[in-house]
Amino acid sequence: MSMKCLICESYTGKTGFEENKDLPIVLNTVIAGRYYVTEYLGSAAFSKVVQAHDLYTGIDVCLKIIKNDKDFFDQSLDEIKLLKLVNKHDPADERHIIRLYDYFYHQEHLFIVCELLRANLYEFQKFNQESGGEPYFTLSRLQVITRQCLEALEYLHHLGIIHCDLKPENILIKSYRRCEIKVIDLGSSCFQSDNLCLYVQSRSYRAPEVILGLPYDQKIDLWSLGCILAELCSGEVLFPNDAVVMILARVIGMLGPIDLEMLVRGQETHKYFTTEYDLYYVNEEKNQIEYIIPEESSLEHHLQTSDVEFIDFVKSLLEVNPVRRPTAREALEHPWLLYSYESNSH
Repeated sequence: MSMKCLICESYTGKTGFEENKDLPIVLNTVIAGRYYVTEYLGSAAFSKVVQAHDLYTGIDVCLKIIKNDKDFFDQSLDEIKLLKLVNKHDPADERHIIRLYDYFYHQEHLFIVCELLRANLYEFQKFNQESGGEPYFTLSRLQVITRQCLEALEYLHHLGIIHCDLKPENILIKSYRRCEIKVIDLGSSCFQSDNLCLYVQSRSYRAPEVILGLPYDQKIDLWSLGCILAELCSGEVLFPNDAVVMILARVIGMLGPIDLEMLVRGQETHKYFTTEYDLYYVNEEKNQIEYIIPEESSLEHHLQTSDVEFIDFVKSLLEVNPVRRPTAREALEHPWLLYSYESNSH
């Protein structure tokens, strides 16, 4: 049986006092006397992920190995705490949120054991596009996925939790055939009652109120969901990960001007708007201010569909003013989610 070392970090000029932030993972070995490592699944900013066979329960699981770093460690402990709470209140596993099985400390590393799921929506769409097969994300399937996402969000929001980082990478497929998904990664999540952090959400999925430095609530997750649906439907990111001011220009060009009272109250507004509320950025090469005129576009054109109810649904999630944006519960009542694609050729 060949030993395959998956994580090897070399240091130059070792003194013997360096701490290895990564634990070398070797396939076909047993961790903590219980988890038999079978496959390397990938790595994130602060963790490595492997598939393992739980020798106690006989099931395959996902092992997340957190890098040996205090900030990562603290964030992971917060995630464990939230997952324990979320799982406890959902004993029957009906709320489409990843299950935490176990966590432990081993060789100076924190290990988190979760249910094993398949590809995330981003990877799966990329694979689907590159393989040239039938597009997977039909409106009928998107409807099923959306309902599950909203049920997960409604549940989190009911517990007072904001996900804060909903994006295609954080929605994993549980079953391709049944179109079942699970929401993962509560590592950035917070309670609505916490002191809210200014920098939440990945840039392409970041709500306008977060960008402008306004107080925010659970509705930022609904904005992210709108961005995700537009991306899955069209195959293109709705607000590409550009400079924040360019994202604002695209939002305004596609969805209309931002309410003046939002601009007036936003703590970050001055970074992107002049005192007359014109969009600008500083061209550092020329050391001068340049104005940005938002280019008009339409959501319908981006979505490339004529399904009126679907367009209306996505538009409701992408309401720039959060006061007019629906809650997860309200979104679940939208006519598009009640429409049956099976009984009609649409």
